[in-house]
Amino acid sequence: MESVIVLVALFVFLFAGIPVGIALSTTGIVLLLMKDVPLASVSMEFLGSVNNFILLAVPVFLLTSNILLKAGVAKDLFDAVQRWVGGVRGGVAIATIISCGIFAAISGSSVAVAAMIGTVAIPEMTKRGYDRRFVMGTLAAGATLGILIPPSIPLIIYSAVAEQSTASMFLAGVGPGLFLIVLFLIYCIVKSFMGAAPKAEKGESGPGGRMAASLRALPTMVIALTMIVGIYAGVFTPTESAAVGLVMTLIYVFGIRRGVSFADFRGAVFGAGLTTANLLLIIAGANVFGKAIMLYRIPYEISQWIAVNIETAGMFMLAVTAVLLLLGLFLEGIAMILIVLPVLLPSLGVHGIDPIWFGIYFVLMIEIALITPPVGMNLFVIQSVAKSSLKEVMYGALPYVVIMLFAVLAIYFFPAIVMYIPKAGG
Repeated sequence: MESVIVLVALFVFLFAGIPVGIALSTTGIVLLLMKDVPLASVSMEFLGSVNNFILLAVPVFLLTSNILLKAGVAKDLFDAVQRWVGGVRGGVAIATIISCGIFAAISGSSVAVAAMIGTVAIPEMTKRGYDRRFVMGTLAAGATLGILIPPSIPLIIYSAVAEQSTASMFLAGVGPGLFLIVLFLIYCIVKSFMGAAPKAEKGESGPGGRMAASLRALPTMVIALTMIVGIYAGVFTPTESAAVGLVMTLIYVFGIRRGVSFADFRGAVFGAGLTTANLLLIIAGANVFGKAIMLYRIPYEISQWIAVNIETAGMFMLAVTAVLLLLGLFLEGIAMILIVLPVLLPSLGVHGIDPIWFGIYFVLMIEIALITPPVGMNLFVIQSVAKSSLKEVMYGALPYVVIMLFAVLAIYFFPAIVMYIPKAGG
């Protein structure tokens, strides 16, 4: 009964519009006080939760993506990809998905990818006569790759909470990320030939133009490949990878390109700092809340209930999927990890579910949450960039929700999609 009351109280706070970090902190403090735990321990929990080397990568990835956004690097990359595939029907949509995948390997943030690629791709696709719903949905869904393809901020948070290797989590995200790109590309091609793209697209420049565009985009590709290959080869840790990516970005933006204005650079730093502070507040609040529910034995109660009432791993995953789909309508992705994961972790061992595989599954569910209303952040980003209606973006994104659910089903029946690379690398 206590479990139900606690969870109901938390969701009342969240649905009332109270910021997630404050809601978690308040609920946790009240629960600790009810157990006569001194408030002095709260400050230690706050400090201990954010004093983590792994989390250092979060602000660095955010700063890198913000600087690239301000520098207009997305245009060079998109232009290069478009020149290679833009001459075929649906080519610009294909270029959009590929560009999202490449930028995902740098930013670690879905919202950053949506903003960077959206500002370039939406005007280009609209100008060429693409169906507007198709345009909006493709951008909103393509940007979700930012949290699956490594590096990924949600995967960093997950590895910290679940006490798993961040490098292994990153490697596990490569296979599903490529798989999802292929699924998105297939849909884009089919949809284009069904009338969502013009029958004849403007021919792109010849080999010379393609080579020139490719050379302009080459530094971005080098940054992305260095970060991923460095992690895979064991040259540096994910946190070190973030630092290397930032240094390379600064050298590229200020050394090779014309750089950015002081105002834009200050805005990039401020934006990264603000987002980081918000994330750290959520993490700290979740840690206090997690401490409290452990005292109340809520995770073990839920785990015991699951063990008694849900006999198979398949039924467990079905129940978790239903819960995450529901929560994804109202909660931001990081909050979903920090609230739900501590409750579910004890049950993973009961059903023999690999926590690394579960992390990728969890992030796929967060991806779905990013393009489902009313809290789907990508929907609002694309709506803002395109100056469109939320309804238009929602309808365009709906087929991609179905594709992502298919991807979830695929990795359940074929776990090697997730586990092959981390096992080969380990």
